[in-house]
Amino acid sequence: MLSVLRNRTYRRLFGAQVVALAGTGLATVALSLLAYDLAGADAAAVLGTALAIKMAAYVAIAPVVTALADRVRPRTLLVSADLARAAVALSLPFVDRVWQVYVLILLLQAASAAFTPAFQATIPRVLPDEREYTEALSLSRLAYDLESLASPVLAAALLTVLPYAWLFTGTAAGFLASALLVRSTALPAPPARAVPAEAGVDAEAEAGGHGGRGGRARRVYAKAAFGTRLLLATPRLRALLALDLAVAAAGAVVLVGTVLLVRDTLGRGAGDVPLALGAYGAGSMAVALLLPRVLGRTGDRAVMVRAAFVLPAALGLLAAGLAVPPGAWSWPALLALWSVLGAAGSAVLTPGGRVVRRSAASGDLPAAFAARFSLSHACWLVTYPLAGVLAVRAGPAVAAAVLGAVALLGAVGAARLWPRTDPAELPHAHPELPAGHPHLAGAGGAHAHDFRIDALHRYWPEAPGPHGSGRPAPARTGRGRSGPGPSASGQRGRRISRPSRTTSRP
Repeated sequence: MLSVLRNRTYRRLFGAQVVALAGTGLATVALSLLAYDLAGADAAAVLGTALAIKMAAYVAIAPVVTALADRVRPRTLLVSADLARAAVALSLPFVDRVWQVYVLILLLQAASAAFTPAFQATIPRVLPDEREYTEALSLSRLAYDLESLASPVLAAALLTVLPYAWLFTGTAAGFLASALLVRSTALPAPPARAVPAEAGVDAEAEAGGHGGRGGRARRVYAKAAFGTRLLLATPRLRALLALDLAVAAAGAVVLVGTVLLVRDTLGRGAGDVPLALGAYGAGSMAVALLLPRVLGRTGDRAVMVRAAFVLPAALGLLAAGLAVPPGAWSWPALLALWSVLGAAGSAVLTPGGRVVRRSAASGDLPAAFAARFSLSHACWLVTYPLAGVLAVRAGPAVAAAVLGAVALLGAVGAARLWPRTDPAELPHAHPELPAGHPHLAGAGGAHAHDFRIDALHRYWPEAPGPHGSGRPAPARTGRGRSGPGPSASGQRGRRISRPSRTTSRP
């Protein structure tokens, strides 16, 4: 798996990711100590609000920033985001009000919401080979898991000789090192689009008919919405969102409930809390190491959907175990369950980048990754507070059972949304295009190619029924006039409400 590091460009980008993650881990520890200094017994409420602000920023800001940065070079965007994060980290030690913490966290996470999707979209261009890209995804998963394990240890060592405020300096140093590594790397430029990605913008607006602020706002909105429409119109990407919900449900039980389970339910010491979280990370790391070989023999769907069903099963076992008095078996059972949940979550999350890359044109990858980043964090924004409220008011067993049901809903939804047969090339028709349109290339009204949602293909072809003829369904671009050339793709079209079901137009 380490052979992918022979690629000099990716090696520098991976180094940038590692040092930035190390800085983020130090900030997590320092922020908790800062919250305690400012709020005392209310520190947990401060941290909970900061976490909610983080998730809300990811959900709301990532698509918008990606749309606004559409014409910015990827390297410039990545470096600017790192510098912004470093500046915020250096400002945190000087705050003396809780509201200032909230403002700075919002700015920090807004920069992260710009950085992460752009970084994710750059890696497939650097590593076009499927095997190398799969290895890069596994390395990325390992980096996240190692950060969760190593950063608390590093922070604890530093705190023996330094005040906690200096941890924010370490955070800034990590972001600055990341910026330097990215700045010194020649990144591939995004490919030019043959048709505009912002397919929701009508032809008149693109031609300047709706100029001024209104026209610009309309185009920015269309760019921001395009990635979301791409995800909702592609069956395998809708399934990916359902899988994200399943992982968020299981992960929320682990990340929110571990302290309560270890300290109160099992009556163990504080030192056992990181051991439990370490078991979760160890399971995730083990699967990340194995996945490149496994995915080379089987498809993404088989691995991800099967692993998703492991999540509700493990949470069901947890709920059943919590319904009986704890015994000598409880602690090793918890460690085993946490390892299983970490392994299953990694098996679902790690191949996700492969699915996104397969489903979007290279020029549309930033929008696709931004939309996936935003919507997946929306799942966490729901499951985090749900797990916390249920654990406090109804008990850990009820929390595990309810979140297990949510995980099961996500797993079943993914199995139903993702077709078992999911070929790349799909037959479809373009009745709205003239015979001489460049996209048809002499193929006539119907043809087949590697199908992705874009400006010319706004609906997924209708799958033939069990007794159907397999007649290709049209890839409609919307209502209105159609004409030769790329401008036909900019027509005003109705919004996608049921993107997986289309019917032929007369």
